[in-house]
Amino acid sequence: MKKPSVDTAVVDIFHREVGHLSTRKFTYRLAASEDLVMRLDLVRKLQKHMGCVNTVSFNADGDILISGSDDRQVILWDWETGSVKLAFDSGHNSNVFQAKIMPETDERSIVTCAADGQYWPDGIDLKMLLMEVRHATILECGNVDTKLLSKHDGRAHKLANEPNSPHILYSCGEDGLVQHFDLRTGEPTQLFTCQPVHAFSYMSVVHLNDIAIDPRNPNLFVVGGSDEFTRLYDIRKYKCNTSADFGEPADYFCPKHLLGDENVGITGLAFSEHSELLVSYAEEFIYCFSKDMGWGSDVSTILADHLADDSDVEMETDSKPGPQLFKGHRNCATVKGVSFFGPKCEYVSSGSDCGRMFIWRKKDAKLVRLIEADTQVVNCIEAHPDIPMLASSGMDKDIKIWTPTALEKASYPTNIEKMRPKTGIWMHRMVSPRDMALQLLARQNQQTSSERVVSNGLEFIITFDANSSDEDDSEE
Repeated sequence: MKKPSVDTAVVDIFHREVGHLSTRKFTYRLAASEDLVMRLDLVRKLQKHMGCVNTVSFNADGDILISGSDDRQVILWDWETGSVKLAFDSGHNSNVFQAKIMPETDERSIVTCAADGQYWPDGIDLKMLLMEVRHATILECGNVDTKLLSKHDGRAHKLANEPNSPHILYSCGEDGLVQHFDLRTGEPTQLFTCQPVHAFSYMSVVHLNDIAIDPRNPNLFVVGGSDEFTRLYDIRKYKCNTSADFGEPADYFCPKHLLGDENVGITGLAFSEHSELLVSYAEEFIYCFSKDMGWGSDVSTILADHLADDSDVEMETDSKPGPQLFKGHRNCATVKGVSFFGPKCEYVSSGSDCGRMFIWRKKDAKLVRLIEADTQVVNCIEAHPDIPMLASSGMDKDIKIWTPTALEKASYPTNIEKMRPKTGIWMHRMVSPRDMALQLLARQNQQTSSERVVSNGLEFIITFDANSSDEDDSEE
């Protein structure tokens, strides 16, 4: 006779009561319990924004949630009650892409980035976006003072603040530039411009979409964008030697089958507490790398040999352990993040073009939850720092709060392959080849004669439009 199943969480509670499980271990095991993940349910919608919500994040204590939107507003929420603690104009002229509370500042120091404006390069009928990084200070009287920190040529979606530091943060943009900020000085340091590995790349720079700092070693950070590589850097190299060679990464990460693939790009990056690296690819999958899975600092040689189909190199790379793969979602329409979930990062979560929230078990990449979370696209999923709770946002004008309050456990998802994105979601936010060509053209025009740039630029645009049309036809 089959024994009745008992939730592991219930067993852990019993063991805790009789003294067989320490408080610390009980807390970790309960928070990571799959039983709780299977009971995640919508408990609240935070509603005040008048546009798409592009960013959500918690403060260090987890009692305040901050959000930013297309309406240019930044809002601090008491997510437990759903009330607004503070709402203010960000000072940006366009969509707020990210808002973060700086740690150890009593929630009075906030950094934001957005696509703020556009200018028309002389002699060319093309516009180019300008992205601003701003700093907001909440004064004792309750007013908010905002000031400009720096600009990027082109869009940027993410900032990275150094863990436990109230002063240090980084920015990256589609101009390929990575900047370092110390809020005490007010002046940004331009670290480097990310260069493509491919010798004959159509891009003069790698258009960066995300940046992340390793929480176990804040000297290390990664960037990812419009090619297949996640690049790892060590800021100590810059501090010891401010020469231009700091722009050379300490390591590169990429799944073997994507080496040399010029049709992929990276939209999201995240580090676990154990320095594992999550990389989300546009129109591809999510991969989890351990720190020993990089290709090293001299990836150009490996890439050249790989493209030349060198048998010795193929044998060597075949024996190299590969990253864990997470699939089922779709990442085509917007720039989506990716994140770990759980006290020891036991789960991986991502949004999708189908309007659902995906949660996988990290150890075996099994999809355990599939949750309807937006009428169009889910872009952001943020885990609470201490408890099993998630906040999500996307094309809807609200933020959804998910806690393990469902009376019944959900079942494992099935028939994922049959799901298709909902209609009307194909937005303009992903960096298309044409966008890249236009921005490259505008950037080159600042440095060279207009006549030559226009001629070369038109060739770029014609080529990219042709390629894009071919891709669209094949997709249909």
